[in-house]
Amino acid sequence: MKYADQLAEWLVELGYTHCFFVAGGNIMHLLESCSQRLTCIPVVHEVAAGIAAEYFNEVSDDGKALALVTAGPGLTNIVTAIAGAYLESHELLVIGGQVKVSDLSRGQLRQRGIQEVNGVDIVKPITVTSTLLMDIIDKRKFVELVQSGSVGRKGPVFLEVPLDLQGREVVPESLNGAVEVLLPGAFVVEQAIPESISSKLRTAERPVLLIGGGITRSTVSELLEPLVKLGIPLMTTWNGIDRIPSEHPLYFGRPNTWGQRSSNILIQQADLVVALGTRLGLQQTGFNWKGFVPFGEVIQVDCDAAELSKGHPRVSIPICGDANAVLRSIATFPAGDYSQWVEFCRFVRHEIPLVERVNSTAEGFLSPFEFVRELSLLCTSKDVVIPCSSGGAYTVMMQTFAQRAGQKMVNTKGLASMGYGLSGAIGAAVATGGRRTILVEGDGGFMQNLQELGTVRSNNLNLKIFLFENNGYASIRMTQRNYFNGHSVGCDMETGLGIPKWESLFSAFEIPVKSISTDYQEDEAFLRMFESKGPSAFLVRIDPEQTYFPKIASRVGVDGSMESNPLHLMSPELPAEVAARVFRYLQES
Repeated sequence: MKYADQLAEWLVELGYTHCFFVAGGNIMHLLESCSQRLTCIPVVHEVAAGIAAEYFNEVSDDGKALALVTAGPGLTNIVTAIAGAYLESHELLVIGGQVKVSDLSRGQLRQRGIQEVNGVDIVKPITVTSTLLMDIIDKRKFVELVQSGSVGRKGPVFLEVPLDLQGREVVPESLNGAVEVLLPGAFVVEQAIPESISSKLRTAERPVLLIGGGITRSTVSELLEPLVKLGIPLMTTWNGIDRIPSEHPLYFGRPNTWGQRSSNILIQQADLVVALGTRLGLQQTGFNWKGFVPFGEVIQVDCDAAELSKGHPRVSIPICGDANAVLRSIATFPAGDYSQWVEFCRFVRHEIPLVERVNSTAEGFLSPFEFVRELSLLCTSKDVVIPCSSGGAYTVMMQTFAQRAGQKMVNTKGLASMGYGLSGAIGAAVATGGRRTILVEGDGGFMQNLQELGTVRSNNLNLKIFLFENNGYASIRMTQRNYFNGHSVGCDMETGLGIPKWESLFSAFEIPVKSISTDYQEDEAFLRMFESKGPSAFLVRIDPEQTYFPKIASRVGVDGSMESNPLHLMSPELPAEVAARVFRYLQES
């Protein structure tokens, strides 16, 4: 048997069913072997292969995907996808080709083999494991390498396989043996649930459970009813967005630097926040992290000890362990009387709607906030929703979209790279086997990977693309105008950015396209396209001068550094009479 055949068979045993790839000479054996055993989907650019595989794994209920790239540019092109998966702690296996072992430069030359580049060292800082195979390895070692990214804190694994090893003849019996295959997503970490959590909850008057992406959908699904009985308000991070449906009686939103204002106000008035499966990064706590939960305590449960000891925010009780196990234990605690706090949370959510009347939208354009609110009403519980990863379209989705039970949503906020949306939606659409996948993306970000429309069309994916037409990089344009006296550089067509005619572009890929107006949800032609199988694109005209509020205000200090407000003080400021009502516990503290 050829070694590439053996590797492909091991991948199948490990649950891999799909492979996203760009063909190349240095992976020719691996590609041929994988194509005989997995569903292999060609993409146009390697970064799309990595993003699609990552998002496939995040939404799939049956099977996993890997990315297969050739040496040299194949590896360098996928680095952005590897970095994104690393920062989000998402599972991603990337197998790369490499020149023959005898052609390796081994650090003595810049390059010996054709297309040779040291891929292992390039991605080592952004992977759990990055390894060049210098010789044949057996099944035990291969499984150990692959699974290193799916246990503990998840992350990318990069394996580089020289061309001559791929094609070498091997005797399967000499390489196979009994190997423990861990369940996908299993954590091999100490599970510690101190009595202090229970005692803190018993004495707390205003607790919040903050659910992060480290909590699995299956865990929350089995606990929704017990959590209702427990009576503690629930919030989610952006990575945990689809863990709690918006209709849950104890759901009170998504606090964040670009979060929902009502959620930010509420979490800041908690006297105890139990943060489960979240690293509590600066976007979550606000850059002014010293002002996070100013009059309360924070209990943080995470599988990475480094995140617990990084020094921000203030954490009273750090617990290194499986957040899912902790949540299951919390769900068994006796219910406390938090009714007064819950009623206040409901009052604040009613007092401050998700779509505030603080933004300006010129006549003839759609308000992005109202558009997203209506879109969430049109979506069903079976839809998969991809809210891109940066810019105005992203923050509007995260502030306004009302997720339903059963929906799956994936986003990549850590890297916040433009261009993630389309590739991620491709992976999600393939993984769910025909379920409608909905992508909301800005035109600036969409341009960075628009070549993958060919992948959408060739696979006839059931993908509905909503493209915010706002003439380029809206958030960059706004930043330049706010902080640099209105001087704009390279953010729109007027400042040199090339933007296509979108109708012509989608038509070139034979994808139906339609511009939608302010009453789009009642347009029969739109509804037919939205409900039809296969790909469709919808152009959403957004005012280039559209404002995006509320947000955390920052200012340039006298030394040039940025100074930020705490989470509850978003811009524009609330009217004094409203602030007096919703800041009740901040005023009392």
